[in-house]
This record gives sequence, C-alpha cells and structure tokens, in this order.
Amino acid sequence: MKKLIIIFTSVIFTACNSKSDRMNTTEIFPQGEPLPSDWFTGNAFLKPLVAKDKNNEFSAGSVTFQPNARTNWHTHPKGQVLLVIEGEGLYQEKGKPAQIIKKGDVVNIPENIEHWHGASATAKMVHIAITNFKEDIQVTWLQPVSDEEYQSANQN
Repeated sequence: MKKLIIIFTSVIFTACNSKSDRMNTTEIFPQGEPLPSDWFTGNAFLKPLVAKDKNNEFSAGSVTFQPNARTNWHTHPKGQVLLVIEGEGLYQEKGKPAQIIKKGDVVNIPENIEHWHGASATAKMVHIAITNFKEDIQVTWLQPVSDEEYQSANQN
C-alpha cells in the first residue's frame, strides 16, 4: 500500500512593534540596530544571526545599508563572505575599481584584503555577512572611505 503525504506550507507575515524590529513583507530579517559611526558612514544597521561559539568559528549577520551608507576600509584575518539579498551596492578592494553588487551576488573576500562595501548612492543594499575569526579577531577597522573615493566608485 502506497502512502500519500501532503505537505502544506503557508506564508506568515509578522507585525513588529519595536522600532529596531520593524520589517516589511519584502525583508527577510528585521533591520536591526544602528552600526557605529566609528566604522560606518551613513545609516547602516546590523541584525546578528549567528554568533561564534564552540561549533562555529564565524559569525553571521544581516547588514542593511541605506543609500550612501558604507563601511570604512577594513580587513579580515580569515576572510569574509557577503551574500547580497536585497538592492544594489558596491564592493571595492584597495587599488582596484569598485564592483557593483546586487541581489543574488556572492562576494568571497580573501584574508587580509583591504576593502569596503556598502549601498550605492541611489539604492539600499542588504547583505548577509559571514565573517571568520582568527583567534578572537574578525575585523581590523581602518580609515573611512572618503567622499571622493565613494563618488568615484558610484560612477563606475
């Protein structure tokens, strides 16, 4: 006798009341909390997803960049992977032209490569950042991306 298994799926929309957890039906994760202006220019937000623990030598978070928002130049001692899940942004390695990144793109950043990433001047961008640790270090923050560097990147 054959068994027929029917699986029903449904979409659930969640209404969030707190300012930090507001989300609309197109967002996968809530926007999260504002990121510090010491390391970011403009309005950028982080929703932590996975913390380093005894099983994982990495952390993962959803990072939302409003238009014109970007990271400082920085490096990762064991690399980083960005999974772009919404919008359009920019990624640039020191000494190379900026690249446009958009929903569906995967950026595999090697260890110790000086780079920055963020939204374009006209569009929001959201990515999942998966960042490896080397001992207890996952990022070394450097100088801000200048307005001139950012404007040049947006013209490519």
